[in-house]
Amino acid sequence: MSSSTSSQGVVDRVQNFVSEHKHAVLIGTAAALVAIGGVAYYAASSSSGPRGDVEKGEGKKDKKKSKKRKTVKDDDGPILEERKPKASAVEEEERNYTAEEIAVMPEEERTKIAASLKAKGNAAYQQRKFATAIDYYTRAIAVTPKPEPVFFSNRAACYVNLNPPQHEKVVEDCDQALALDKNYLKALNRRATALEALDRLEDALRDYTAAAILDKFQNMAAAEAVERVLKKLSTNKAQQIFASREKRLPSHMFTSAYFGAFRPRPLPQLPENPSQGDHTLLMAFEALQASDYAHAFTLVTEAIEQGISTDASKAEALNLRGTFKFLMTDVEGAKTDFLESLQLDPTLTQTWVKIASVWMEQGDPKQAFESFEKAIEYNPNDPDIYYHRGQVLFIMNEFGDAAENYTKSTELDDKFVFSHIQLAVAQYKSGNLANSMATFRKTLRAFPDRSEPQNYYGELLLDQQRYPDAIEKFERAIEIERAKSTPMNVLPLVNKGLALFQWKQDVEAAEKCCQEALEIDPECEAAVATLAQLSLQQGKIDIALKMFDRQSQLARSEPELASALTYQYATEAQVKFMQTYPEMAAQLGQMARMM
Repeated sequence: MSSSTSSQGVVDRVQNFVSEHKHAVLIGTAAALVAIGGVAYYAASSSSGPRGDVEKGEGKKDKKKSKKRKTVKDDDGPILEERKPKASAVEEEERNYTAEEIAVMPEEERTKIAASLKAKGNAAYQQRKFATAIDYYTRAIAVTPKPEPVFFSNRAACYVNLNPPQHEKVVEDCDQALALDKNYLKALNRRATALEALDRLEDALRDYTAAAILDKFQNMAAAEAVERVLKKLSTNKAQQIFASREKRLPSHMFTSAYFGAFRPRPLPQLPENPSQGDHTLLMAFEALQASDYAHAFTLVTEAIEQGISTDASKAEALNLRGTFKFLMTDVEGAKTDFLESLQLDPTLTQTWVKIASVWMEQGDPKQAFESFEKAIEYNPNDPDIYYHRGQVLFIMNEFGDAAENYTKSTELDDKFVFSHIQLAVAQYKSGNLANSMATFRKTLRAFPDRSEPQNYYGELLLDQQRYPDAIEKFERAIEIERAKSTPMNVLPLVNKGLALFQWKQDVEAAEKCCQEALEIDPECEAAVATLAQLSLQQGKIDIALKMFDRQSQLARSEPELASALTYQYATEAQVKFMQTYPEMAAQLGQMARMM
């Protein structure tokens, strides 16, 4: 297992932990927001007395009649839920009143006329005469002495049912309804649906989030809508960002981990009469050995442009440049370089292994495994082939087959630490705990000066909730890393912080570990992701949002970016909720404690 693989594993564990407690995190965060930014508390005064909401019915005396009414479950959309008005009321026809006439009417008469117009609007709606219903509701809005949110919400329901629906007008009417009563769930959901149809996804997410929280997560439709819009929003945004993002190498730690997942090979030999490109290629490999990755990429690109003398050396150059392109998420560019490399030298097994990764990235495991078979044809004794085929099988959850490949890799070369580590992890994933622990103990003895076995053994202990033992391993890994002359791998620090948080809910200690990790490696995605979630837990929303934004910048692939954006957008939606509903703080805190 390479460090890059483990780094993503840490991110996944953090996000899985949060996902398992997402309702508590959601409302706990929202409750904490009251203390952020000086949000003032103002108790929202609800309308006094029944408002005659057609979607709720008008009184107990109408219960029997209401049982036969249409509901929102009907196929024709959000039907109004109100008893039918008496025939005499429907048959009466109010004329259109001018603004001057309305201004001099007694308030009682205006109220009576508005109620009659609303009843006629409801009747027209139930007959699917939506244009007529809109006219009645519009007249009711004009004549009523006191603005009623239900008039606007009912008219919005008509706009929804027009062909085509007039979503902009739905939003306008729901804006009016919610300005009068911000707790009006029907209007909130109706506006959210219209906003989603208009592709105003951030606004739709705001409303769906508010509806889910106000309904105390009892309405599964609202919760599902939040997840649906979050996924659509984050996926679309991730695609936009990647389309315009400049290709760049990932963090130093990630790049080192990727190259470290291949056994070292000797530098290429210069030919008898080397060209300028040959000299530049040698310099590129020397920069690679010195972990000067940006310089190595520049040099190998120059070497190819200058011209390389032999096919074998050019194949090596294309292999190296393709590797950098793959790390920079230029998958098609990497594929082109790897294919050209194999045309020049089909015996270069490392290129077969790397193009297998390209096929997997493009969702073609058949081609990936054919590439591994080709590599074996040319060199059945290359241990890297079996290690990386094991990695692919591991990703596919074929842990038994993965373990066989890791074993074969160690049989061919038992000096490569990651084959031993990944074998132990595969055994663990297969449910063979005893063998896994034995393999790890053997690996610890064989590689006493390597931090990786300590760190990954600690991860398995953490998974078993053996917190003191896990922390002991993480601390030993940190000690080994600090003694190195090369840049420190900070993952053990992040893992220690995560263990302290899961064991003792010691947020302060966990934060300290992540902050130290980021001081050493500012591009450690695992540290950023963990610190973001820890900040969210404490209501440090400003820090959490900065960390989510940073995580988005560090994401290497669209799925990784979409995942980071999901948390960022969800947090922003909660901020908006508490800005609108500060009076919900006490209830949200109580709900969080119950979950």
